[in-house]
Amino acid sequence: MTRSLKVAVIGAGVAGLAAARELQRESLQVVVFEKSHQLGGTWAYDARVESDLLGIDPNRDVVHSSAYKSLKTNVPRVLMSFTDFKFGEKVYGDPRMYPGHEEVLKFLTDFASHFELTELIRFNTLVTRVEVVDSDITEFVVESNTNGVISVEVFDAVVVCNGHNTQPRLATDIPGIKTWSRKQMHSHNYRVPEPFRDQIVVVIGSGPSAVDISRDIATVAKEVHMSSRSPLVKVAKSDKFNNMWQHSKIDYISKDGWITFQDGFSIDADIILHCTGYKNHLPFLQTNGIVSVEDKRIGPLYKHVSPPQLAPRLSFVGIPEKTLPIFIIECQSRWIAHALSAKVSLPSKDEMLSEVLKHNEDMKEKGLPEHSTHHLGYQLDYMEWMWAQTGMVIEKNIKDMIEYLIHCLMTVGLDGYMDLFFQKYGI
Repeated sequence: MTRSLKVAVIGAGVAGLAAARELQRESLQVVVFEKSHQLGGTWAYDARVESDLLGIDPNRDVVHSSAYKSLKTNVPRVLMSFTDFKFGEKVYGDPRMYPGHEEVLKFLTDFASHFELTELIRFNTLVTRVEVVDSDITEFVVESNTNGVISVEVFDAVVVCNGHNTQPRLATDIPGIKTWSRKQMHSHNYRVPEPFRDQIVVVIGSGPSAVDISRDIATVAKEVHMSSRSPLVKVAKSDKFNNMWQHSKIDYISKDGWITFQDGFSIDADIILHCTGYKNHLPFLQTNGIVSVEDKRIGPLYKHVSPPQLAPRLSFVGIPEKTLPIFIIECQSRWIAHALSAKVSLPSKDEMLSEVLKHNEDMKEKGLPEHSTHHLGYQLDYMEWMWAQTGMVIEKNIKDMIEYLIHCLMTVGLDGYMDLFFQKYGI
């Protein structure tokens, strides 16, 4: 009888829980390492902020979650469901189509309880080293720290699910920003709007968090000025807030506090808030150069999941961006579990590497930056491929909703897609 593989899952957020569930279904031995005292990952709101508000100091006490008090989902709850555990059918106190973080955490806790995942989790356990040790690359040493007690164990496979919303990326290339003497912070350390009361705030970024946090701050700030690098941005005053403006990219920043945008507007600001995303951060990973982590690119990763030389024994869940996270996470988790249990056959290492290199070359030819390596562009092709590989079946009404949500996003952008979707599917 074939020995059941022992698999380490790093992180007990959405990705870690989904991976643990799928691995357990394949009768694999699963251990989940979670550095916090609770599951939920970024959905486990933590009111604390870091001592270094920009997240530069490597010795700071890191706060994992980037959730802020008013955070709600930017995807309808019905599209945040697992295929066999529906968020849309469950209400824990917040029935809104776009519920708050408390509701999501209760859903994840319920999910973990229902599938008996909680007993697989080692809480308050920080993974400090994952190292490839076998010459045939079939084993990994995992070193962890539980309240000061060091443990070293050997696993047959490792699934990395530690999230990618903890290590800030900063807009350090703006002329003058490094010598600006006033306050700067990253959205990772944003919790509530009150500290911005009566302040003139410049928000760098145009993604979902930039839009949402700017609106939150605008309720108390004197002025909020958003800055975007996108050439498609419409420079205008907000039609929802009298004290909020959208500008183009910042041209330069003066030491005296004045910030000048490329659209010609200048403002004497009190604070700069970087809503500029995050880097992938895997300080524990030691693969003898097989896997590299540069900014937002982890590579090489076949299907954004496994390095060809280590597939499927080392894998990553939830890396893709500009997509629907839970659908991606569930199908990736099932694919990994099926690969480890030999239900799915992978191409040869050379074939997998060739596909990765072609993807990277195509990006280069199109002039796309490396940090967009794992952007899926809200296309369904990737998910449909994964669904076909694992035999997952997505209900037609759910697929229709996914397609309509993407249509809304492409039609009206971040500023209005949630409302447009609600007009059709809201109660």
